[in-house]
Amino acid sequence: MNILVTGGCGFIGVNLCLFLKEKKLNVTSLDNLARRGSLENKKLLSKHNIKNYPIDIRDSKTLIKLKKFDFIIHCAAEPSVSVSLNNYQKVFDINLKGTLNILEKCIHDKSQIIFISSSRVYNIKQLFKKKITLLNHSTSSPKSFYGFTKLASEEIIKELSYVYKFNYIINRFGTVSGPFQFGKINQGFVSLWVWMHINKLPLTFFGYNGAGSQIRDVLHINDLCSLIFIQIKKFKLINNKVFLCGGGFDNKISIMALTDLCEQISGNQCEKIKVQKKSDYDVPFFVASNQIVKKYYPEWKIKNSLKNIIEDLYIWQKQNYNKIKKYF
Repeated sequence: MNILVTGGCGFIGVNLCLFLKEKKLNVTSLDNLARRGSLENKKLLSKHNIKNYPIDIRDSKTLIKLKKFDFIIHCAAEPSVSVSLNNYQKVFDINLKGTLNILEKCIHDKSQIIFISSSRVYNIKQLFKKKITLLNHSTSSPKSFYGFTKLASEEIIKELSYVYKFNYIINRFGTVSGPFQFGKINQGFVSLWVWMHINKLPLTFFGYNGAGSQIRDVLHINDLCSLIFIQIKKFKLINNKVFLCGGGFDNKISIMALTDLCEQISGNQCEKIKVQKKSDYDVPFFVASNQIVKKYYPEWKIKNSLKNIIEDLYIWQKQNYNKIKKYF
């Protein structure tokens, strides 16, 4: 079985490549290496004999010429909500046109696709009213332009699948964390928080009286990878479905509680700066229900606690400190 992972030198992509390679699958990466830090991950893939094609997913002519793959796991995206505010044309081209190009490759080669979507497809205002987010939660606007491109990509996948008869799985993930996150803000608040504690840098608490009361669930990257592996193995039986996947209620944490945990693990305290103004795209509470995904994949278990996640990330960032530092 030949598998192509787009964005294979990014955080989720590199972890998936290494995980699936360990499971004896034939894995290839596709990544244009534009993101800072991706070269480091490319070197790691090379050490494990995983080839990377340095191709941009916006380059449809080059994509179509690549060899045939049985599966494409589509991770490549511009993941930043803030970038989508200031440069929506770039986000549209990468996330939406890029997905269309990948789908044309699927159609041409009769490949199957697993799409890494986002919890950002959900309506922000409606999230204020519910404590647990279900798969059928409203996806109406507003949700951020980034969220729009992910939802629109989902719809394009469904439409073309119906016409051209390839199969798909769509996974909507929320906060995912673990090794190979460089502590940059666009990789999520957990990675950023750990990096700030390692360096004893000031922490800024936005909105909600600066109390750090916003709550999110967090999924360890290894638990994400194990789900994808199960989905590949059972793909002939379970396909053409959308799943919401997260750390769930047991792995929820507030930003202030995360601060306490980072202090405990790192032994460092950081100055706390409170800012009253909050982002238009922030919500006070997001915890994903894994009800549907566990119904279809009862063998999938979340093995990593929040403490495991923070400890694994802390150890990795400390061990790779000099490598990470040069990208800031």
